[in-house]
Amino acid sequence: MNPTLQAVTIDVSALRNVFLFTSISFGLGLLLAPILIRFLLNNKVGKRLRDHGIDGKATPLFAKLHSSKAGTPTMGGLLFWVSTVLATLFFNLNRGQTYLPVFTLAAAGVIGAVDDLLNVRGKGSNGGGLRFLYRFPIFLGVAIVAAWWFYVKLGFSDVYLPFDLPWFGISSGNHQIGWWYVPLMICVLVFTSFSVNETDGLDGLAGGVGAFASFVFTVIALTRGQESLAIFCATLTGSLLAFLWFNVHPARFFMGDTGSMALGMVLPILAFLTNSVIVLPLILIIPYIEGISAVIQIISKKLFKRKVFLIAPIHHHFEALGWPEVKVTMRFLIISIIGGALGLLVMLTNR
Repeated sequence: MNPTLQAVTIDVSALRNVFLFTSISFGLGLLLAPILIRFLLNNKVGKRLRDHGIDGKATPLFAKLHSSKAGTPTMGGLLFWVSTVLATLFFNLNRGQTYLPVFTLAAAGVIGAVDDLLNVRGKGSNGGGLRFLYRFPIFLGVAIVAAWWFYVKLGFSDVYLPFDLPWFGISSGNHQIGWWYVPLMICVLVFTSFSVNETDGLDGLAGGVGAFASFVFTVIALTRGQESLAIFCATLTGSLLAFLWFNVHPARFFMGDTGSMALGMVLPILAFLTNSVIVLPLILIIPYIEGISAVIQIISKKLFKRKVFLIAPIHHHFEALGWPEVKVTMRFLIISIIGGALGLLVMLTNR
């Protein structure tokens, strides 16, 4: 039989545990979300809309489009990352599979929470929290620690290529890249974190993208026999779905930087742990498009003194063109599902 067509086997008990943790985290999230929303409202943890972009320039068009969202509770991302961290610490701690993702999720979530509090209190850059100029060293620091742990502690130094590249004489399989693994991982983590943070701008968008991406990593981990990691991904998926239940338009609360930073850091970690980083641009196709659009906008404004998009990232550009927010979100989620499905298909076909 052609090895590319062999069936992928999944342990039934692992599949049962994945379903159990997904269901429990989803149900628990539905119960805790109203309590969190009430707490955020009572303590006036409402979103202050930024009136400047990541380049520090004023954004009056963005403020006009989203003025109605001012005051909506933020820091809703606490719901999914705190519950995932606690469930993992108590029931699913595994040195080789869950130590790093749970640490990354917690560290990035705490950093994002600080940024959210600065925004709520009107402190930081122009009263809107930390600008990317100040977030970048933080992203970089977390990425360096993660890359060092992978390379030195876990011994990762190879990248899995799920397809042949005959033009370059490269075949599919694992390819050793040595110490280049460290800068590769740092670059991927920093850019992905930035991109997911940029994606969090419409009701349900970042949560939907994150939920499907974590589901894809659940399946990949299962096919690799990484049961603890699959359970971690399943827990994250369930809690993200519970968050999404209250975050769809009109959102009862926003993810906040505590959620987007946590999500943006942990998803590439899952890609490296499952050795599927090659298809990460497919699995996270929407965040990558969002991040690239923001970078293009910044470069164009700096070098040519003109904008490529009416507003960056690109989802706001479509809003400015007159697309309703729900239409932008749903179409972007459709693209995200297609990209994630293609990434999963590529990973599984060669297994």
